[in-house]
Amino acid sequence: MLRVSAIIQEARLDKQLELEDISKKIKVPVKYLRAIEDEASANFPLEPYCSLIVKDYAQYLGLDGQRILSLFRRDYSEKLKTKTYRPRLLSFTPKFTLGLAMVLSLVIFSAYLFYEYLTFNRPPNLKVDWPANLVVATSFFDLNGVTNAESTVRVNQDLVIVDHNGNFKKRIELSSSDETKVIVEAKSPSGKTTTDEKIIQKTAP
Repeated sequence: MLRVSAIIQEARLDKQLELEDISKKIKVPVKYLRAIEDEASANFPLEPYCSLIVKDYAQYLGLDGQRILSLFRRDYSEKLKTKTYRPRLLSFTPKFTLGLAMVLSLVIFSAYLFYEYLTFNRPPNLKVDWPANLVVATSFFDLNGVTNAESTVRVNQDLVIVDHNGNFKKRIELSSSDETKVIVEAKSPSGKTTTDEKIIQKTAP
């Protein structure tokens, strides 16, 4: 039984054609033409590309392309089945890439909203620079601190201006007694509060 490889190779040799020349004419890599003639089925391209090459190759040599293709499929029916293309589970097609980008954007946006929600509902940060050892030698002292820029600050119920960096300052007048209680409260837009309070002692003049 004559095999396709022998038929094609004999036709090519009769016409004194080189594989490289045929490759250029029918736009098929030489390695595939050689694989067909050598019966190197492991090097065949995937279907349906393989069958198209065989048919074009045969027709270029002046053979009946459809008949040669039928014989080829007879010779390599099992090999062709095993090499039939199977779509990859993960393929970065434009549609897949667009879908992935949309999903990632949604995840990032959701994470941002969740972060903003936590930030909005979290008590504000508050740091107060108290006098050293909570003792002063004068009848007043300047209290400095920092909080979140969007927070409001009260010192002993007096509203204090907070700048765009969250800094605030307040001069505290000490009472005539030896001790003065100072309460600093920072409140977020959501109503959450953070409080820091100390008792300041005044030394005798």
